[in-house]
Amino acid sequence: MVVLICFVLAVLASPFKSKSRLEAENAALRHQLIVLRRKVRGRAQLMNNDRRFFVQLYRWFPSILQVLTIIRPDTLVRWHQAGFRRCWRWKSRTRGGRPQIETELRVLIRRMSVENPLWGAPRIHGELLKLGFELAQSSVAKYMVKRRGPPSQRWRTFLHNHAPDIAAMDLFVVPTIGFNLLYAFVIIRLDRRDLVWINVTTNPTAEWIAHQITEAFPWDEAPRYLIRDRDRIYGAIVTRRLRAMGIRDKPTASASPWQNGFAERLIGSMRRECTDHIMFLARHTCAGFCDRMLATTTGSELTGRWTRMRRSVARFSGPVS
Repeated sequence: MVVLICFVLAVLASPFKSKSRLEAENAALRHQLIVLRRKVRGRAQLMNNDRRFFVQLYRWFPSILQVLTIIRPDTLVRWHQAGFRRCWRWKSRTRGGRPQIETELRVLIRRMSVENPLWGAPRIHGELLKLGFELAQSSVAKYMVKRRGPPSQRWRTFLHNHAPDIAAMDLFVVPTIGFNLLYAFVIIRLDRRDLVWINVTTNPTAEWIAHQITEAFPWDEAPRYLIRDRDRIYGAIVTRRLRAMGIRDKPTASASPWQNGFAERLIGSMRRECTDHIMFLARHTCAGFCDRMLATTTGSELTGRWTRMRRSVARFSGPVS
């Protein structure tokens, strides 16, 4: 931190120095660095303060990548991602929460569900309240014995029979260089695994989601079913819009991302091959990148397949400014 303060003071004092003097100082510093690199064997040992200095300096002046000699750009990107994870891990730390359910109460819930197979979570919850136990109905449903025996039609059978008329949508998070969050919204068709729509926002709302669905399926191109998770962002506005477009809403079960596997696999590929290798400055840079991706995957009949999209997305794995 002291080094960073000294650097800020030096930048403030630089307008009062001549250009030739600054060039001479830079040349002297670079030559000293070359001499020290000849003396040091192996990798240079950097402390956390050194890493913070380089990351903050890169955020202010991205052009320093051209003069860095002791670290590589990939190392700087890795430091930035580690700082992003630590920042949001600290913001998401636990601050209390629900009290733990006692073991005796868990055993009682399981026993009541086994001995009364026709009782559901509301009935067992009511009986426990009569006995003086204070807990939520969701906790009762969590510790009940799961009934075996699949329904009349499995989820995989439903997807196989109706794949041409099914689309899936989901949201995923894209970090920026300033540790902020962007929310990317994707829609994919299941039959050919075509990327139908992608857009980015900093504040997703139900109105914004409904507008994106309207833009993705104009005229008579709307699917018959649309799979989504149970995120609270899909409120009553989204369900009304789907009903008005003739689309049947198909939310997945709670804590079951595998039921929306096509969208989850698309998001995983986009993260591994694209967004994990790029530091976006703001929403407009990420939105422009998404527009190029959508144009590449739907611009012609030959590039509409997901396999072609993966090859084309790899071309944008460089830095985006």
